[in-house]
Amino acid sequence: MAPEDAVGGAPEAGTAVRRFLVWCPDWPVVAAALADGLDPLVPAAVFHANRVLACSATARAVGVRRGMRRREAQGRCPELAVSEHDPSRDARLFEPVVIAVEELVPGVEVVRPGLVALPARGPARYFGSERTAAERLIDQVAARTGVECQVGVADGLFAGVLAARRGVLVPPGGSREFLAPLGIGEIDQPAQRSSAPGPGAGRAELVDLLRRLGIRTLGEFADLVPADVATRFGSDALLAQRAARGEEERPPDRRRPPPELAVTERLDPPVDRVDVAAFAAKALAERLHLLLGERGLACTRLGISARTESGEELHRVWRCADPLSPGDTVDRVRWQLDGWLGSRSREPRPTSGVAVLTLSPEEVVGAGGLQLDLMRSATGAADARAGRAFVRVQGLLGPDRVLVAVPSGGRDPGDRVTLVPWGAERRPRREPDRPWPGRIPPPSPSVLPDSPWPAAVLDEAGEPVLLTARLELTAPPRRVVVGGRSREVSGWAGPWPLRERWWDRTDDPGAVIRMQVVLAAPEDADPPGEQDEIALLLVHEAAAWSVRGVYR
Repeated sequence: MAPEDAVGGAPEAGTAVRRFLVWCPDWPVVAAALADGLDPLVPAAVFHANRVLACSATARAVGVRRGMRRREAQGRCPELAVSEHDPSRDARLFEPVVIAVEELVPGVEVVRPGLVALPARGPARYFGSERTAAERLIDQVAARTGVECQVGVADGLFAGVLAARRGVLVPPGGSREFLAPLGIGEIDQPAQRSSAPGPGAGRAELVDLLRRLGIRTLGEFADLVPADVATRFGSDALLAQRAARGEEERPPDRRRPPPELAVTERLDPPVDRVDVAAFAAKALAERLHLLLGERGLACTRLGISARTESGEELHRVWRCADPLSPGDTVDRVRWQLDGWLGSRSREPRPTSGVAVLTLSPEEVVGAGGLQLDLMRSATGAADARAGRAFVRVQGLLGPDRVLVAVPSGGRDPGDRVTLVPWGAERRPRREPDRPWPGRIPPPSPSVLPDSPWPAAVLDEAGEPVLLTARLELTAPPRRVVVGGRSREVSGWAGPWPLRERWWDRTDDPGAVIRMQVVLAAPEDADPPGEQDEIALLLVHEAAAWSVRGVYR
């Protein structure tokens, strides 16, 4: 730590708020290791979208880096323990750390799993100095949870995050000097976004553009004229520049939300399952953001409170630099409920189910700061109405009755879409950015039957088209019969043989042949020209042809 023992005082008007930041390094990896029972020294990495989101120190020692593809990471470290990104797991296992910090210092705010913020003035005065308070926080977390952490203090959330990552105490008023020599890539911090992004998201494009313009450090970026930054790079770059100057990204004169903005839901009967409570939270989040929207406000600090049937009170505050959207709010409520109700740590679970759930905006900003692009500004109100309608339908029919499509990976069109309930985390069943050799060439069919349509493929003599031992067609297809109707083939492509899991004798589905055919318009169309050409995706499996997709 730095030698300064600064004692926080009351912030002057227009200055950044001085905070302690408690950071647990590589938290997604630590949480995955705790959940899987791995040794802390085992090289491990957490992946999101087939890229490294976080990796352990032992993995970095052999060359694994954040943003690296899975194949390259495993090539550098064959014994790498692999886990998929799970925000609910990260939040659930981070709750004991938050409780440990809260036992020592009140007013804890969760920035994201692995990082908490708390005011610096009170702890510094109580323990005598910021250095002593930081040491007590580190000892408290280690003693209560066995987790290693680092503590930093600075003026402003962004400077505090970077101070915690380096374990330094920045003196009051020294945030800009502390930030000036740091690389420009630091402005792409997951803690500064409303939802922690994966590699390559957030402000990566801004960082790349600034580097190409010759801006290498935060100090050089901070020295630019703010009006020029806003004109050339946009409003988000202006917020990033405020952070690079050691200021709060948003002005400190934030409004105190009126108490009537808090929304409450009484759960009858009380619930003790995370999925049921999170489902109720979706409607609650929609109500909260509807009230905020009517007053032209947006929430940057969200209070989540729960009262159990036996009278236990649970409360937590989540902070975010960007105003929260309804989806961001639902995510944080689900993570927090998972931490309370799904706890697998030493901390005891509530003795009864949650009877009352309350969301309260602890801090708000004017919604004018939510600058939407042209398309979103035109469709934002309609999107919000559609979202509320989906939630109402789910309330009537159940959460699994309203589904949205998520691009997925696979070789067949049906495998390349994963249906998930509206409001749930949109996680594909298979990673879409893998090579998937043997997949159907684009474009994809516009219609996928719920079950295959039986079909017959005939040659010029009217005989069935079969397959040879080399998985080739016995004759060119000339007619296709579907549903008792026969149409002439005007063009075709393929066949493309595919055999998956050939190495597993217990789960080998055998060879599948796929073919695209274009059917001419029927001669007896009434009126003529009413039915145009149509293309089908045909699959030969188990000695029979079937239609698996329709191109329109």
